[in-house]
Amino acid sequence: MARFEGKAALITGGALGIGGATARRLAAEGASVLIADIDDGAAAANVKRIIDAGGKAVAAHIDVSSSKDCRRMVDETVGAFGRLDILVQNAFSVISGESRVHGDAISVEEEDWDYGIDVLVKALYLGAKHAVPHMREVGGGSIINLASVHSLLQETGMLVYETGKAAVVGLTRQLAVQYGPDGIRANAIGPGHIVGEGLSEMWAENPTGHAFFANQYPLRRTGKPEEIAAGIAFLCSDDASFITGHTLMIDGGLTVQLQEKFGLRQAHYALENPDHNFTFGALD
Repeated sequence: MARFEGKAALITGGALGIGGATARRLAAEGASVLIADIDDGAAAANVKRIIDAGGKAVAAHIDVSSSKDCRRMVDETVGAFGRLDILVQNAFSVISGESRVHGDAISVEEEDWDYGIDVLVKALYLGAKHAVPHMREVGGGSIINLASVHSLLQETGMLVYETGKAAVVGLTRQLAVQYGPDGIRANAIGPGHIVGEGLSEMWAENPTGHAFFANQYPLRRTGKPEEIAAGIAFLCSDDASFITGHTLMIDGGLTVQLQEKFGLRQAHYALENPDHNFTFGALD
């Protein structure tokens, strides 16, 4: 397929995981792709992978918590490809070991709240701010913002992340209404538990824990980055030309099941598998 032939895409966090798979998917369908990421090695490796497969891609070292970098990534995309048609805002980073988005209203430090909201929400506003004028020049475009199942469902100890992801949905809807007359569509994706490079290593060390975790999904499995990339490609394509302001949940049915039944199912699973390891490391 060549649904994006002649178009240029900017993907934040495009080195690994969902962003990496999205960069490869859009490139495979003809788009010229700029991968914006703070992991230079992984970004370069993904660029090589795309080029080796016959696609077009470049990388830029971008920290989306920096306002200057949010502008520069758009400028570099236009400089490299002469246009910007697709903006996929996927990047989000936490400090290794101790996540800056964990905690409640009492325990979260103000500077960590500011950092998390900057990356989760402000960066998306800035990306749109700088991308929209270029999209207008080419007659329209598509903005995809990464929301989450956490946009709809809440858990303890995740104040910053869940506030930010809920805001992504509202921001996306406003962009859709504001820039629809310009031919610019804005949609969001709400992934469930997606096992990319990092999580695959964790779950490989705890397969029984992964089985228990996957059991909470109606499809009885977790997701793959390529499955999110397929949804993003659809929403960016002309096949979705009348879809805007929508949040597409790609979550294996997690957000539509009755929680009472879910709790009972997990309890029965634990009783039936008493030898399984039900600890989840970073997910506990």
